[in-house]
Amino acid sequence: MILVFADTLIEHPDLYRFSRDAAEQLGLPVVRVCDGRTPFELFRDVRFLGNNRVAPCSRWLKQVPARRWLEAHIDPHQAILYVGIDHFEAHRTSSITRGWAPWTVEFPMCERPYLTKTEMLDWAINLGLRPPALYYPPYNLSHANCSGFCVRAGIRQWAHMLAVDPTGFAAAEATEQDLRDQLGDVAILRDRRAGRSRPLPLSELRTRAAA
Repeated sequence: MILVFADTLIEHPDLYRFSRDAAEQLGLPVVRVCDGRTPFELFRDVRFLGNNRVAPCSRWLKQVPARRWLEAHIDPHQAILYVGIDHFEAHRTSSITRGWAPWTVEFPMCERPYLTKTEMLDWAINLGLRPPALYYPPYNLSHANCSGFCVRAGIRQWAHMLAVDPTGFAAAEATEQDLRDQLGDVAILRDRRAGRSRPLPLSELRTRAAA
């Protein structure tokens, strides 16, 4: 078994620690694949700002580097890919299976006993592993993606990250503004109040939160 880690270069430092600890406990090697760009660098190159509906970072920073490594090193007829989505995302299994063909894909966390995220974290703790920091205060997130600043997250999470990590939020806001200067009126978030939908820049979210 080989653990494959697709590095977006903006993960929380404690996620890297958890990856090392888990691999050491399992006694398994970790292959790090990396495009070499952060999500915002990718958005600049493809001239598209990722959001919760379309996130090119998932494809270009995770799937493509992982597939390139698989094609170079792993015979699809002699390997199974295990993908870590759980039963709450079971609707995604068909498209993921098609996307990774010709490799066989299995989803252990979509199988009985259908553990919740909390039960999985408790299992890790009982094995002597400390889960990533983003699951705990002050973050209290349900995932550990991109240091909490995932473009797929919604207004509520971004407002929460503004409160708990204003420095990280300021960096994301500045980078988003750079892209807005290049691409026009685009934003990671959308404001859907009053029956209409419009881009909601992070700068406006910050101003709204302050008020």
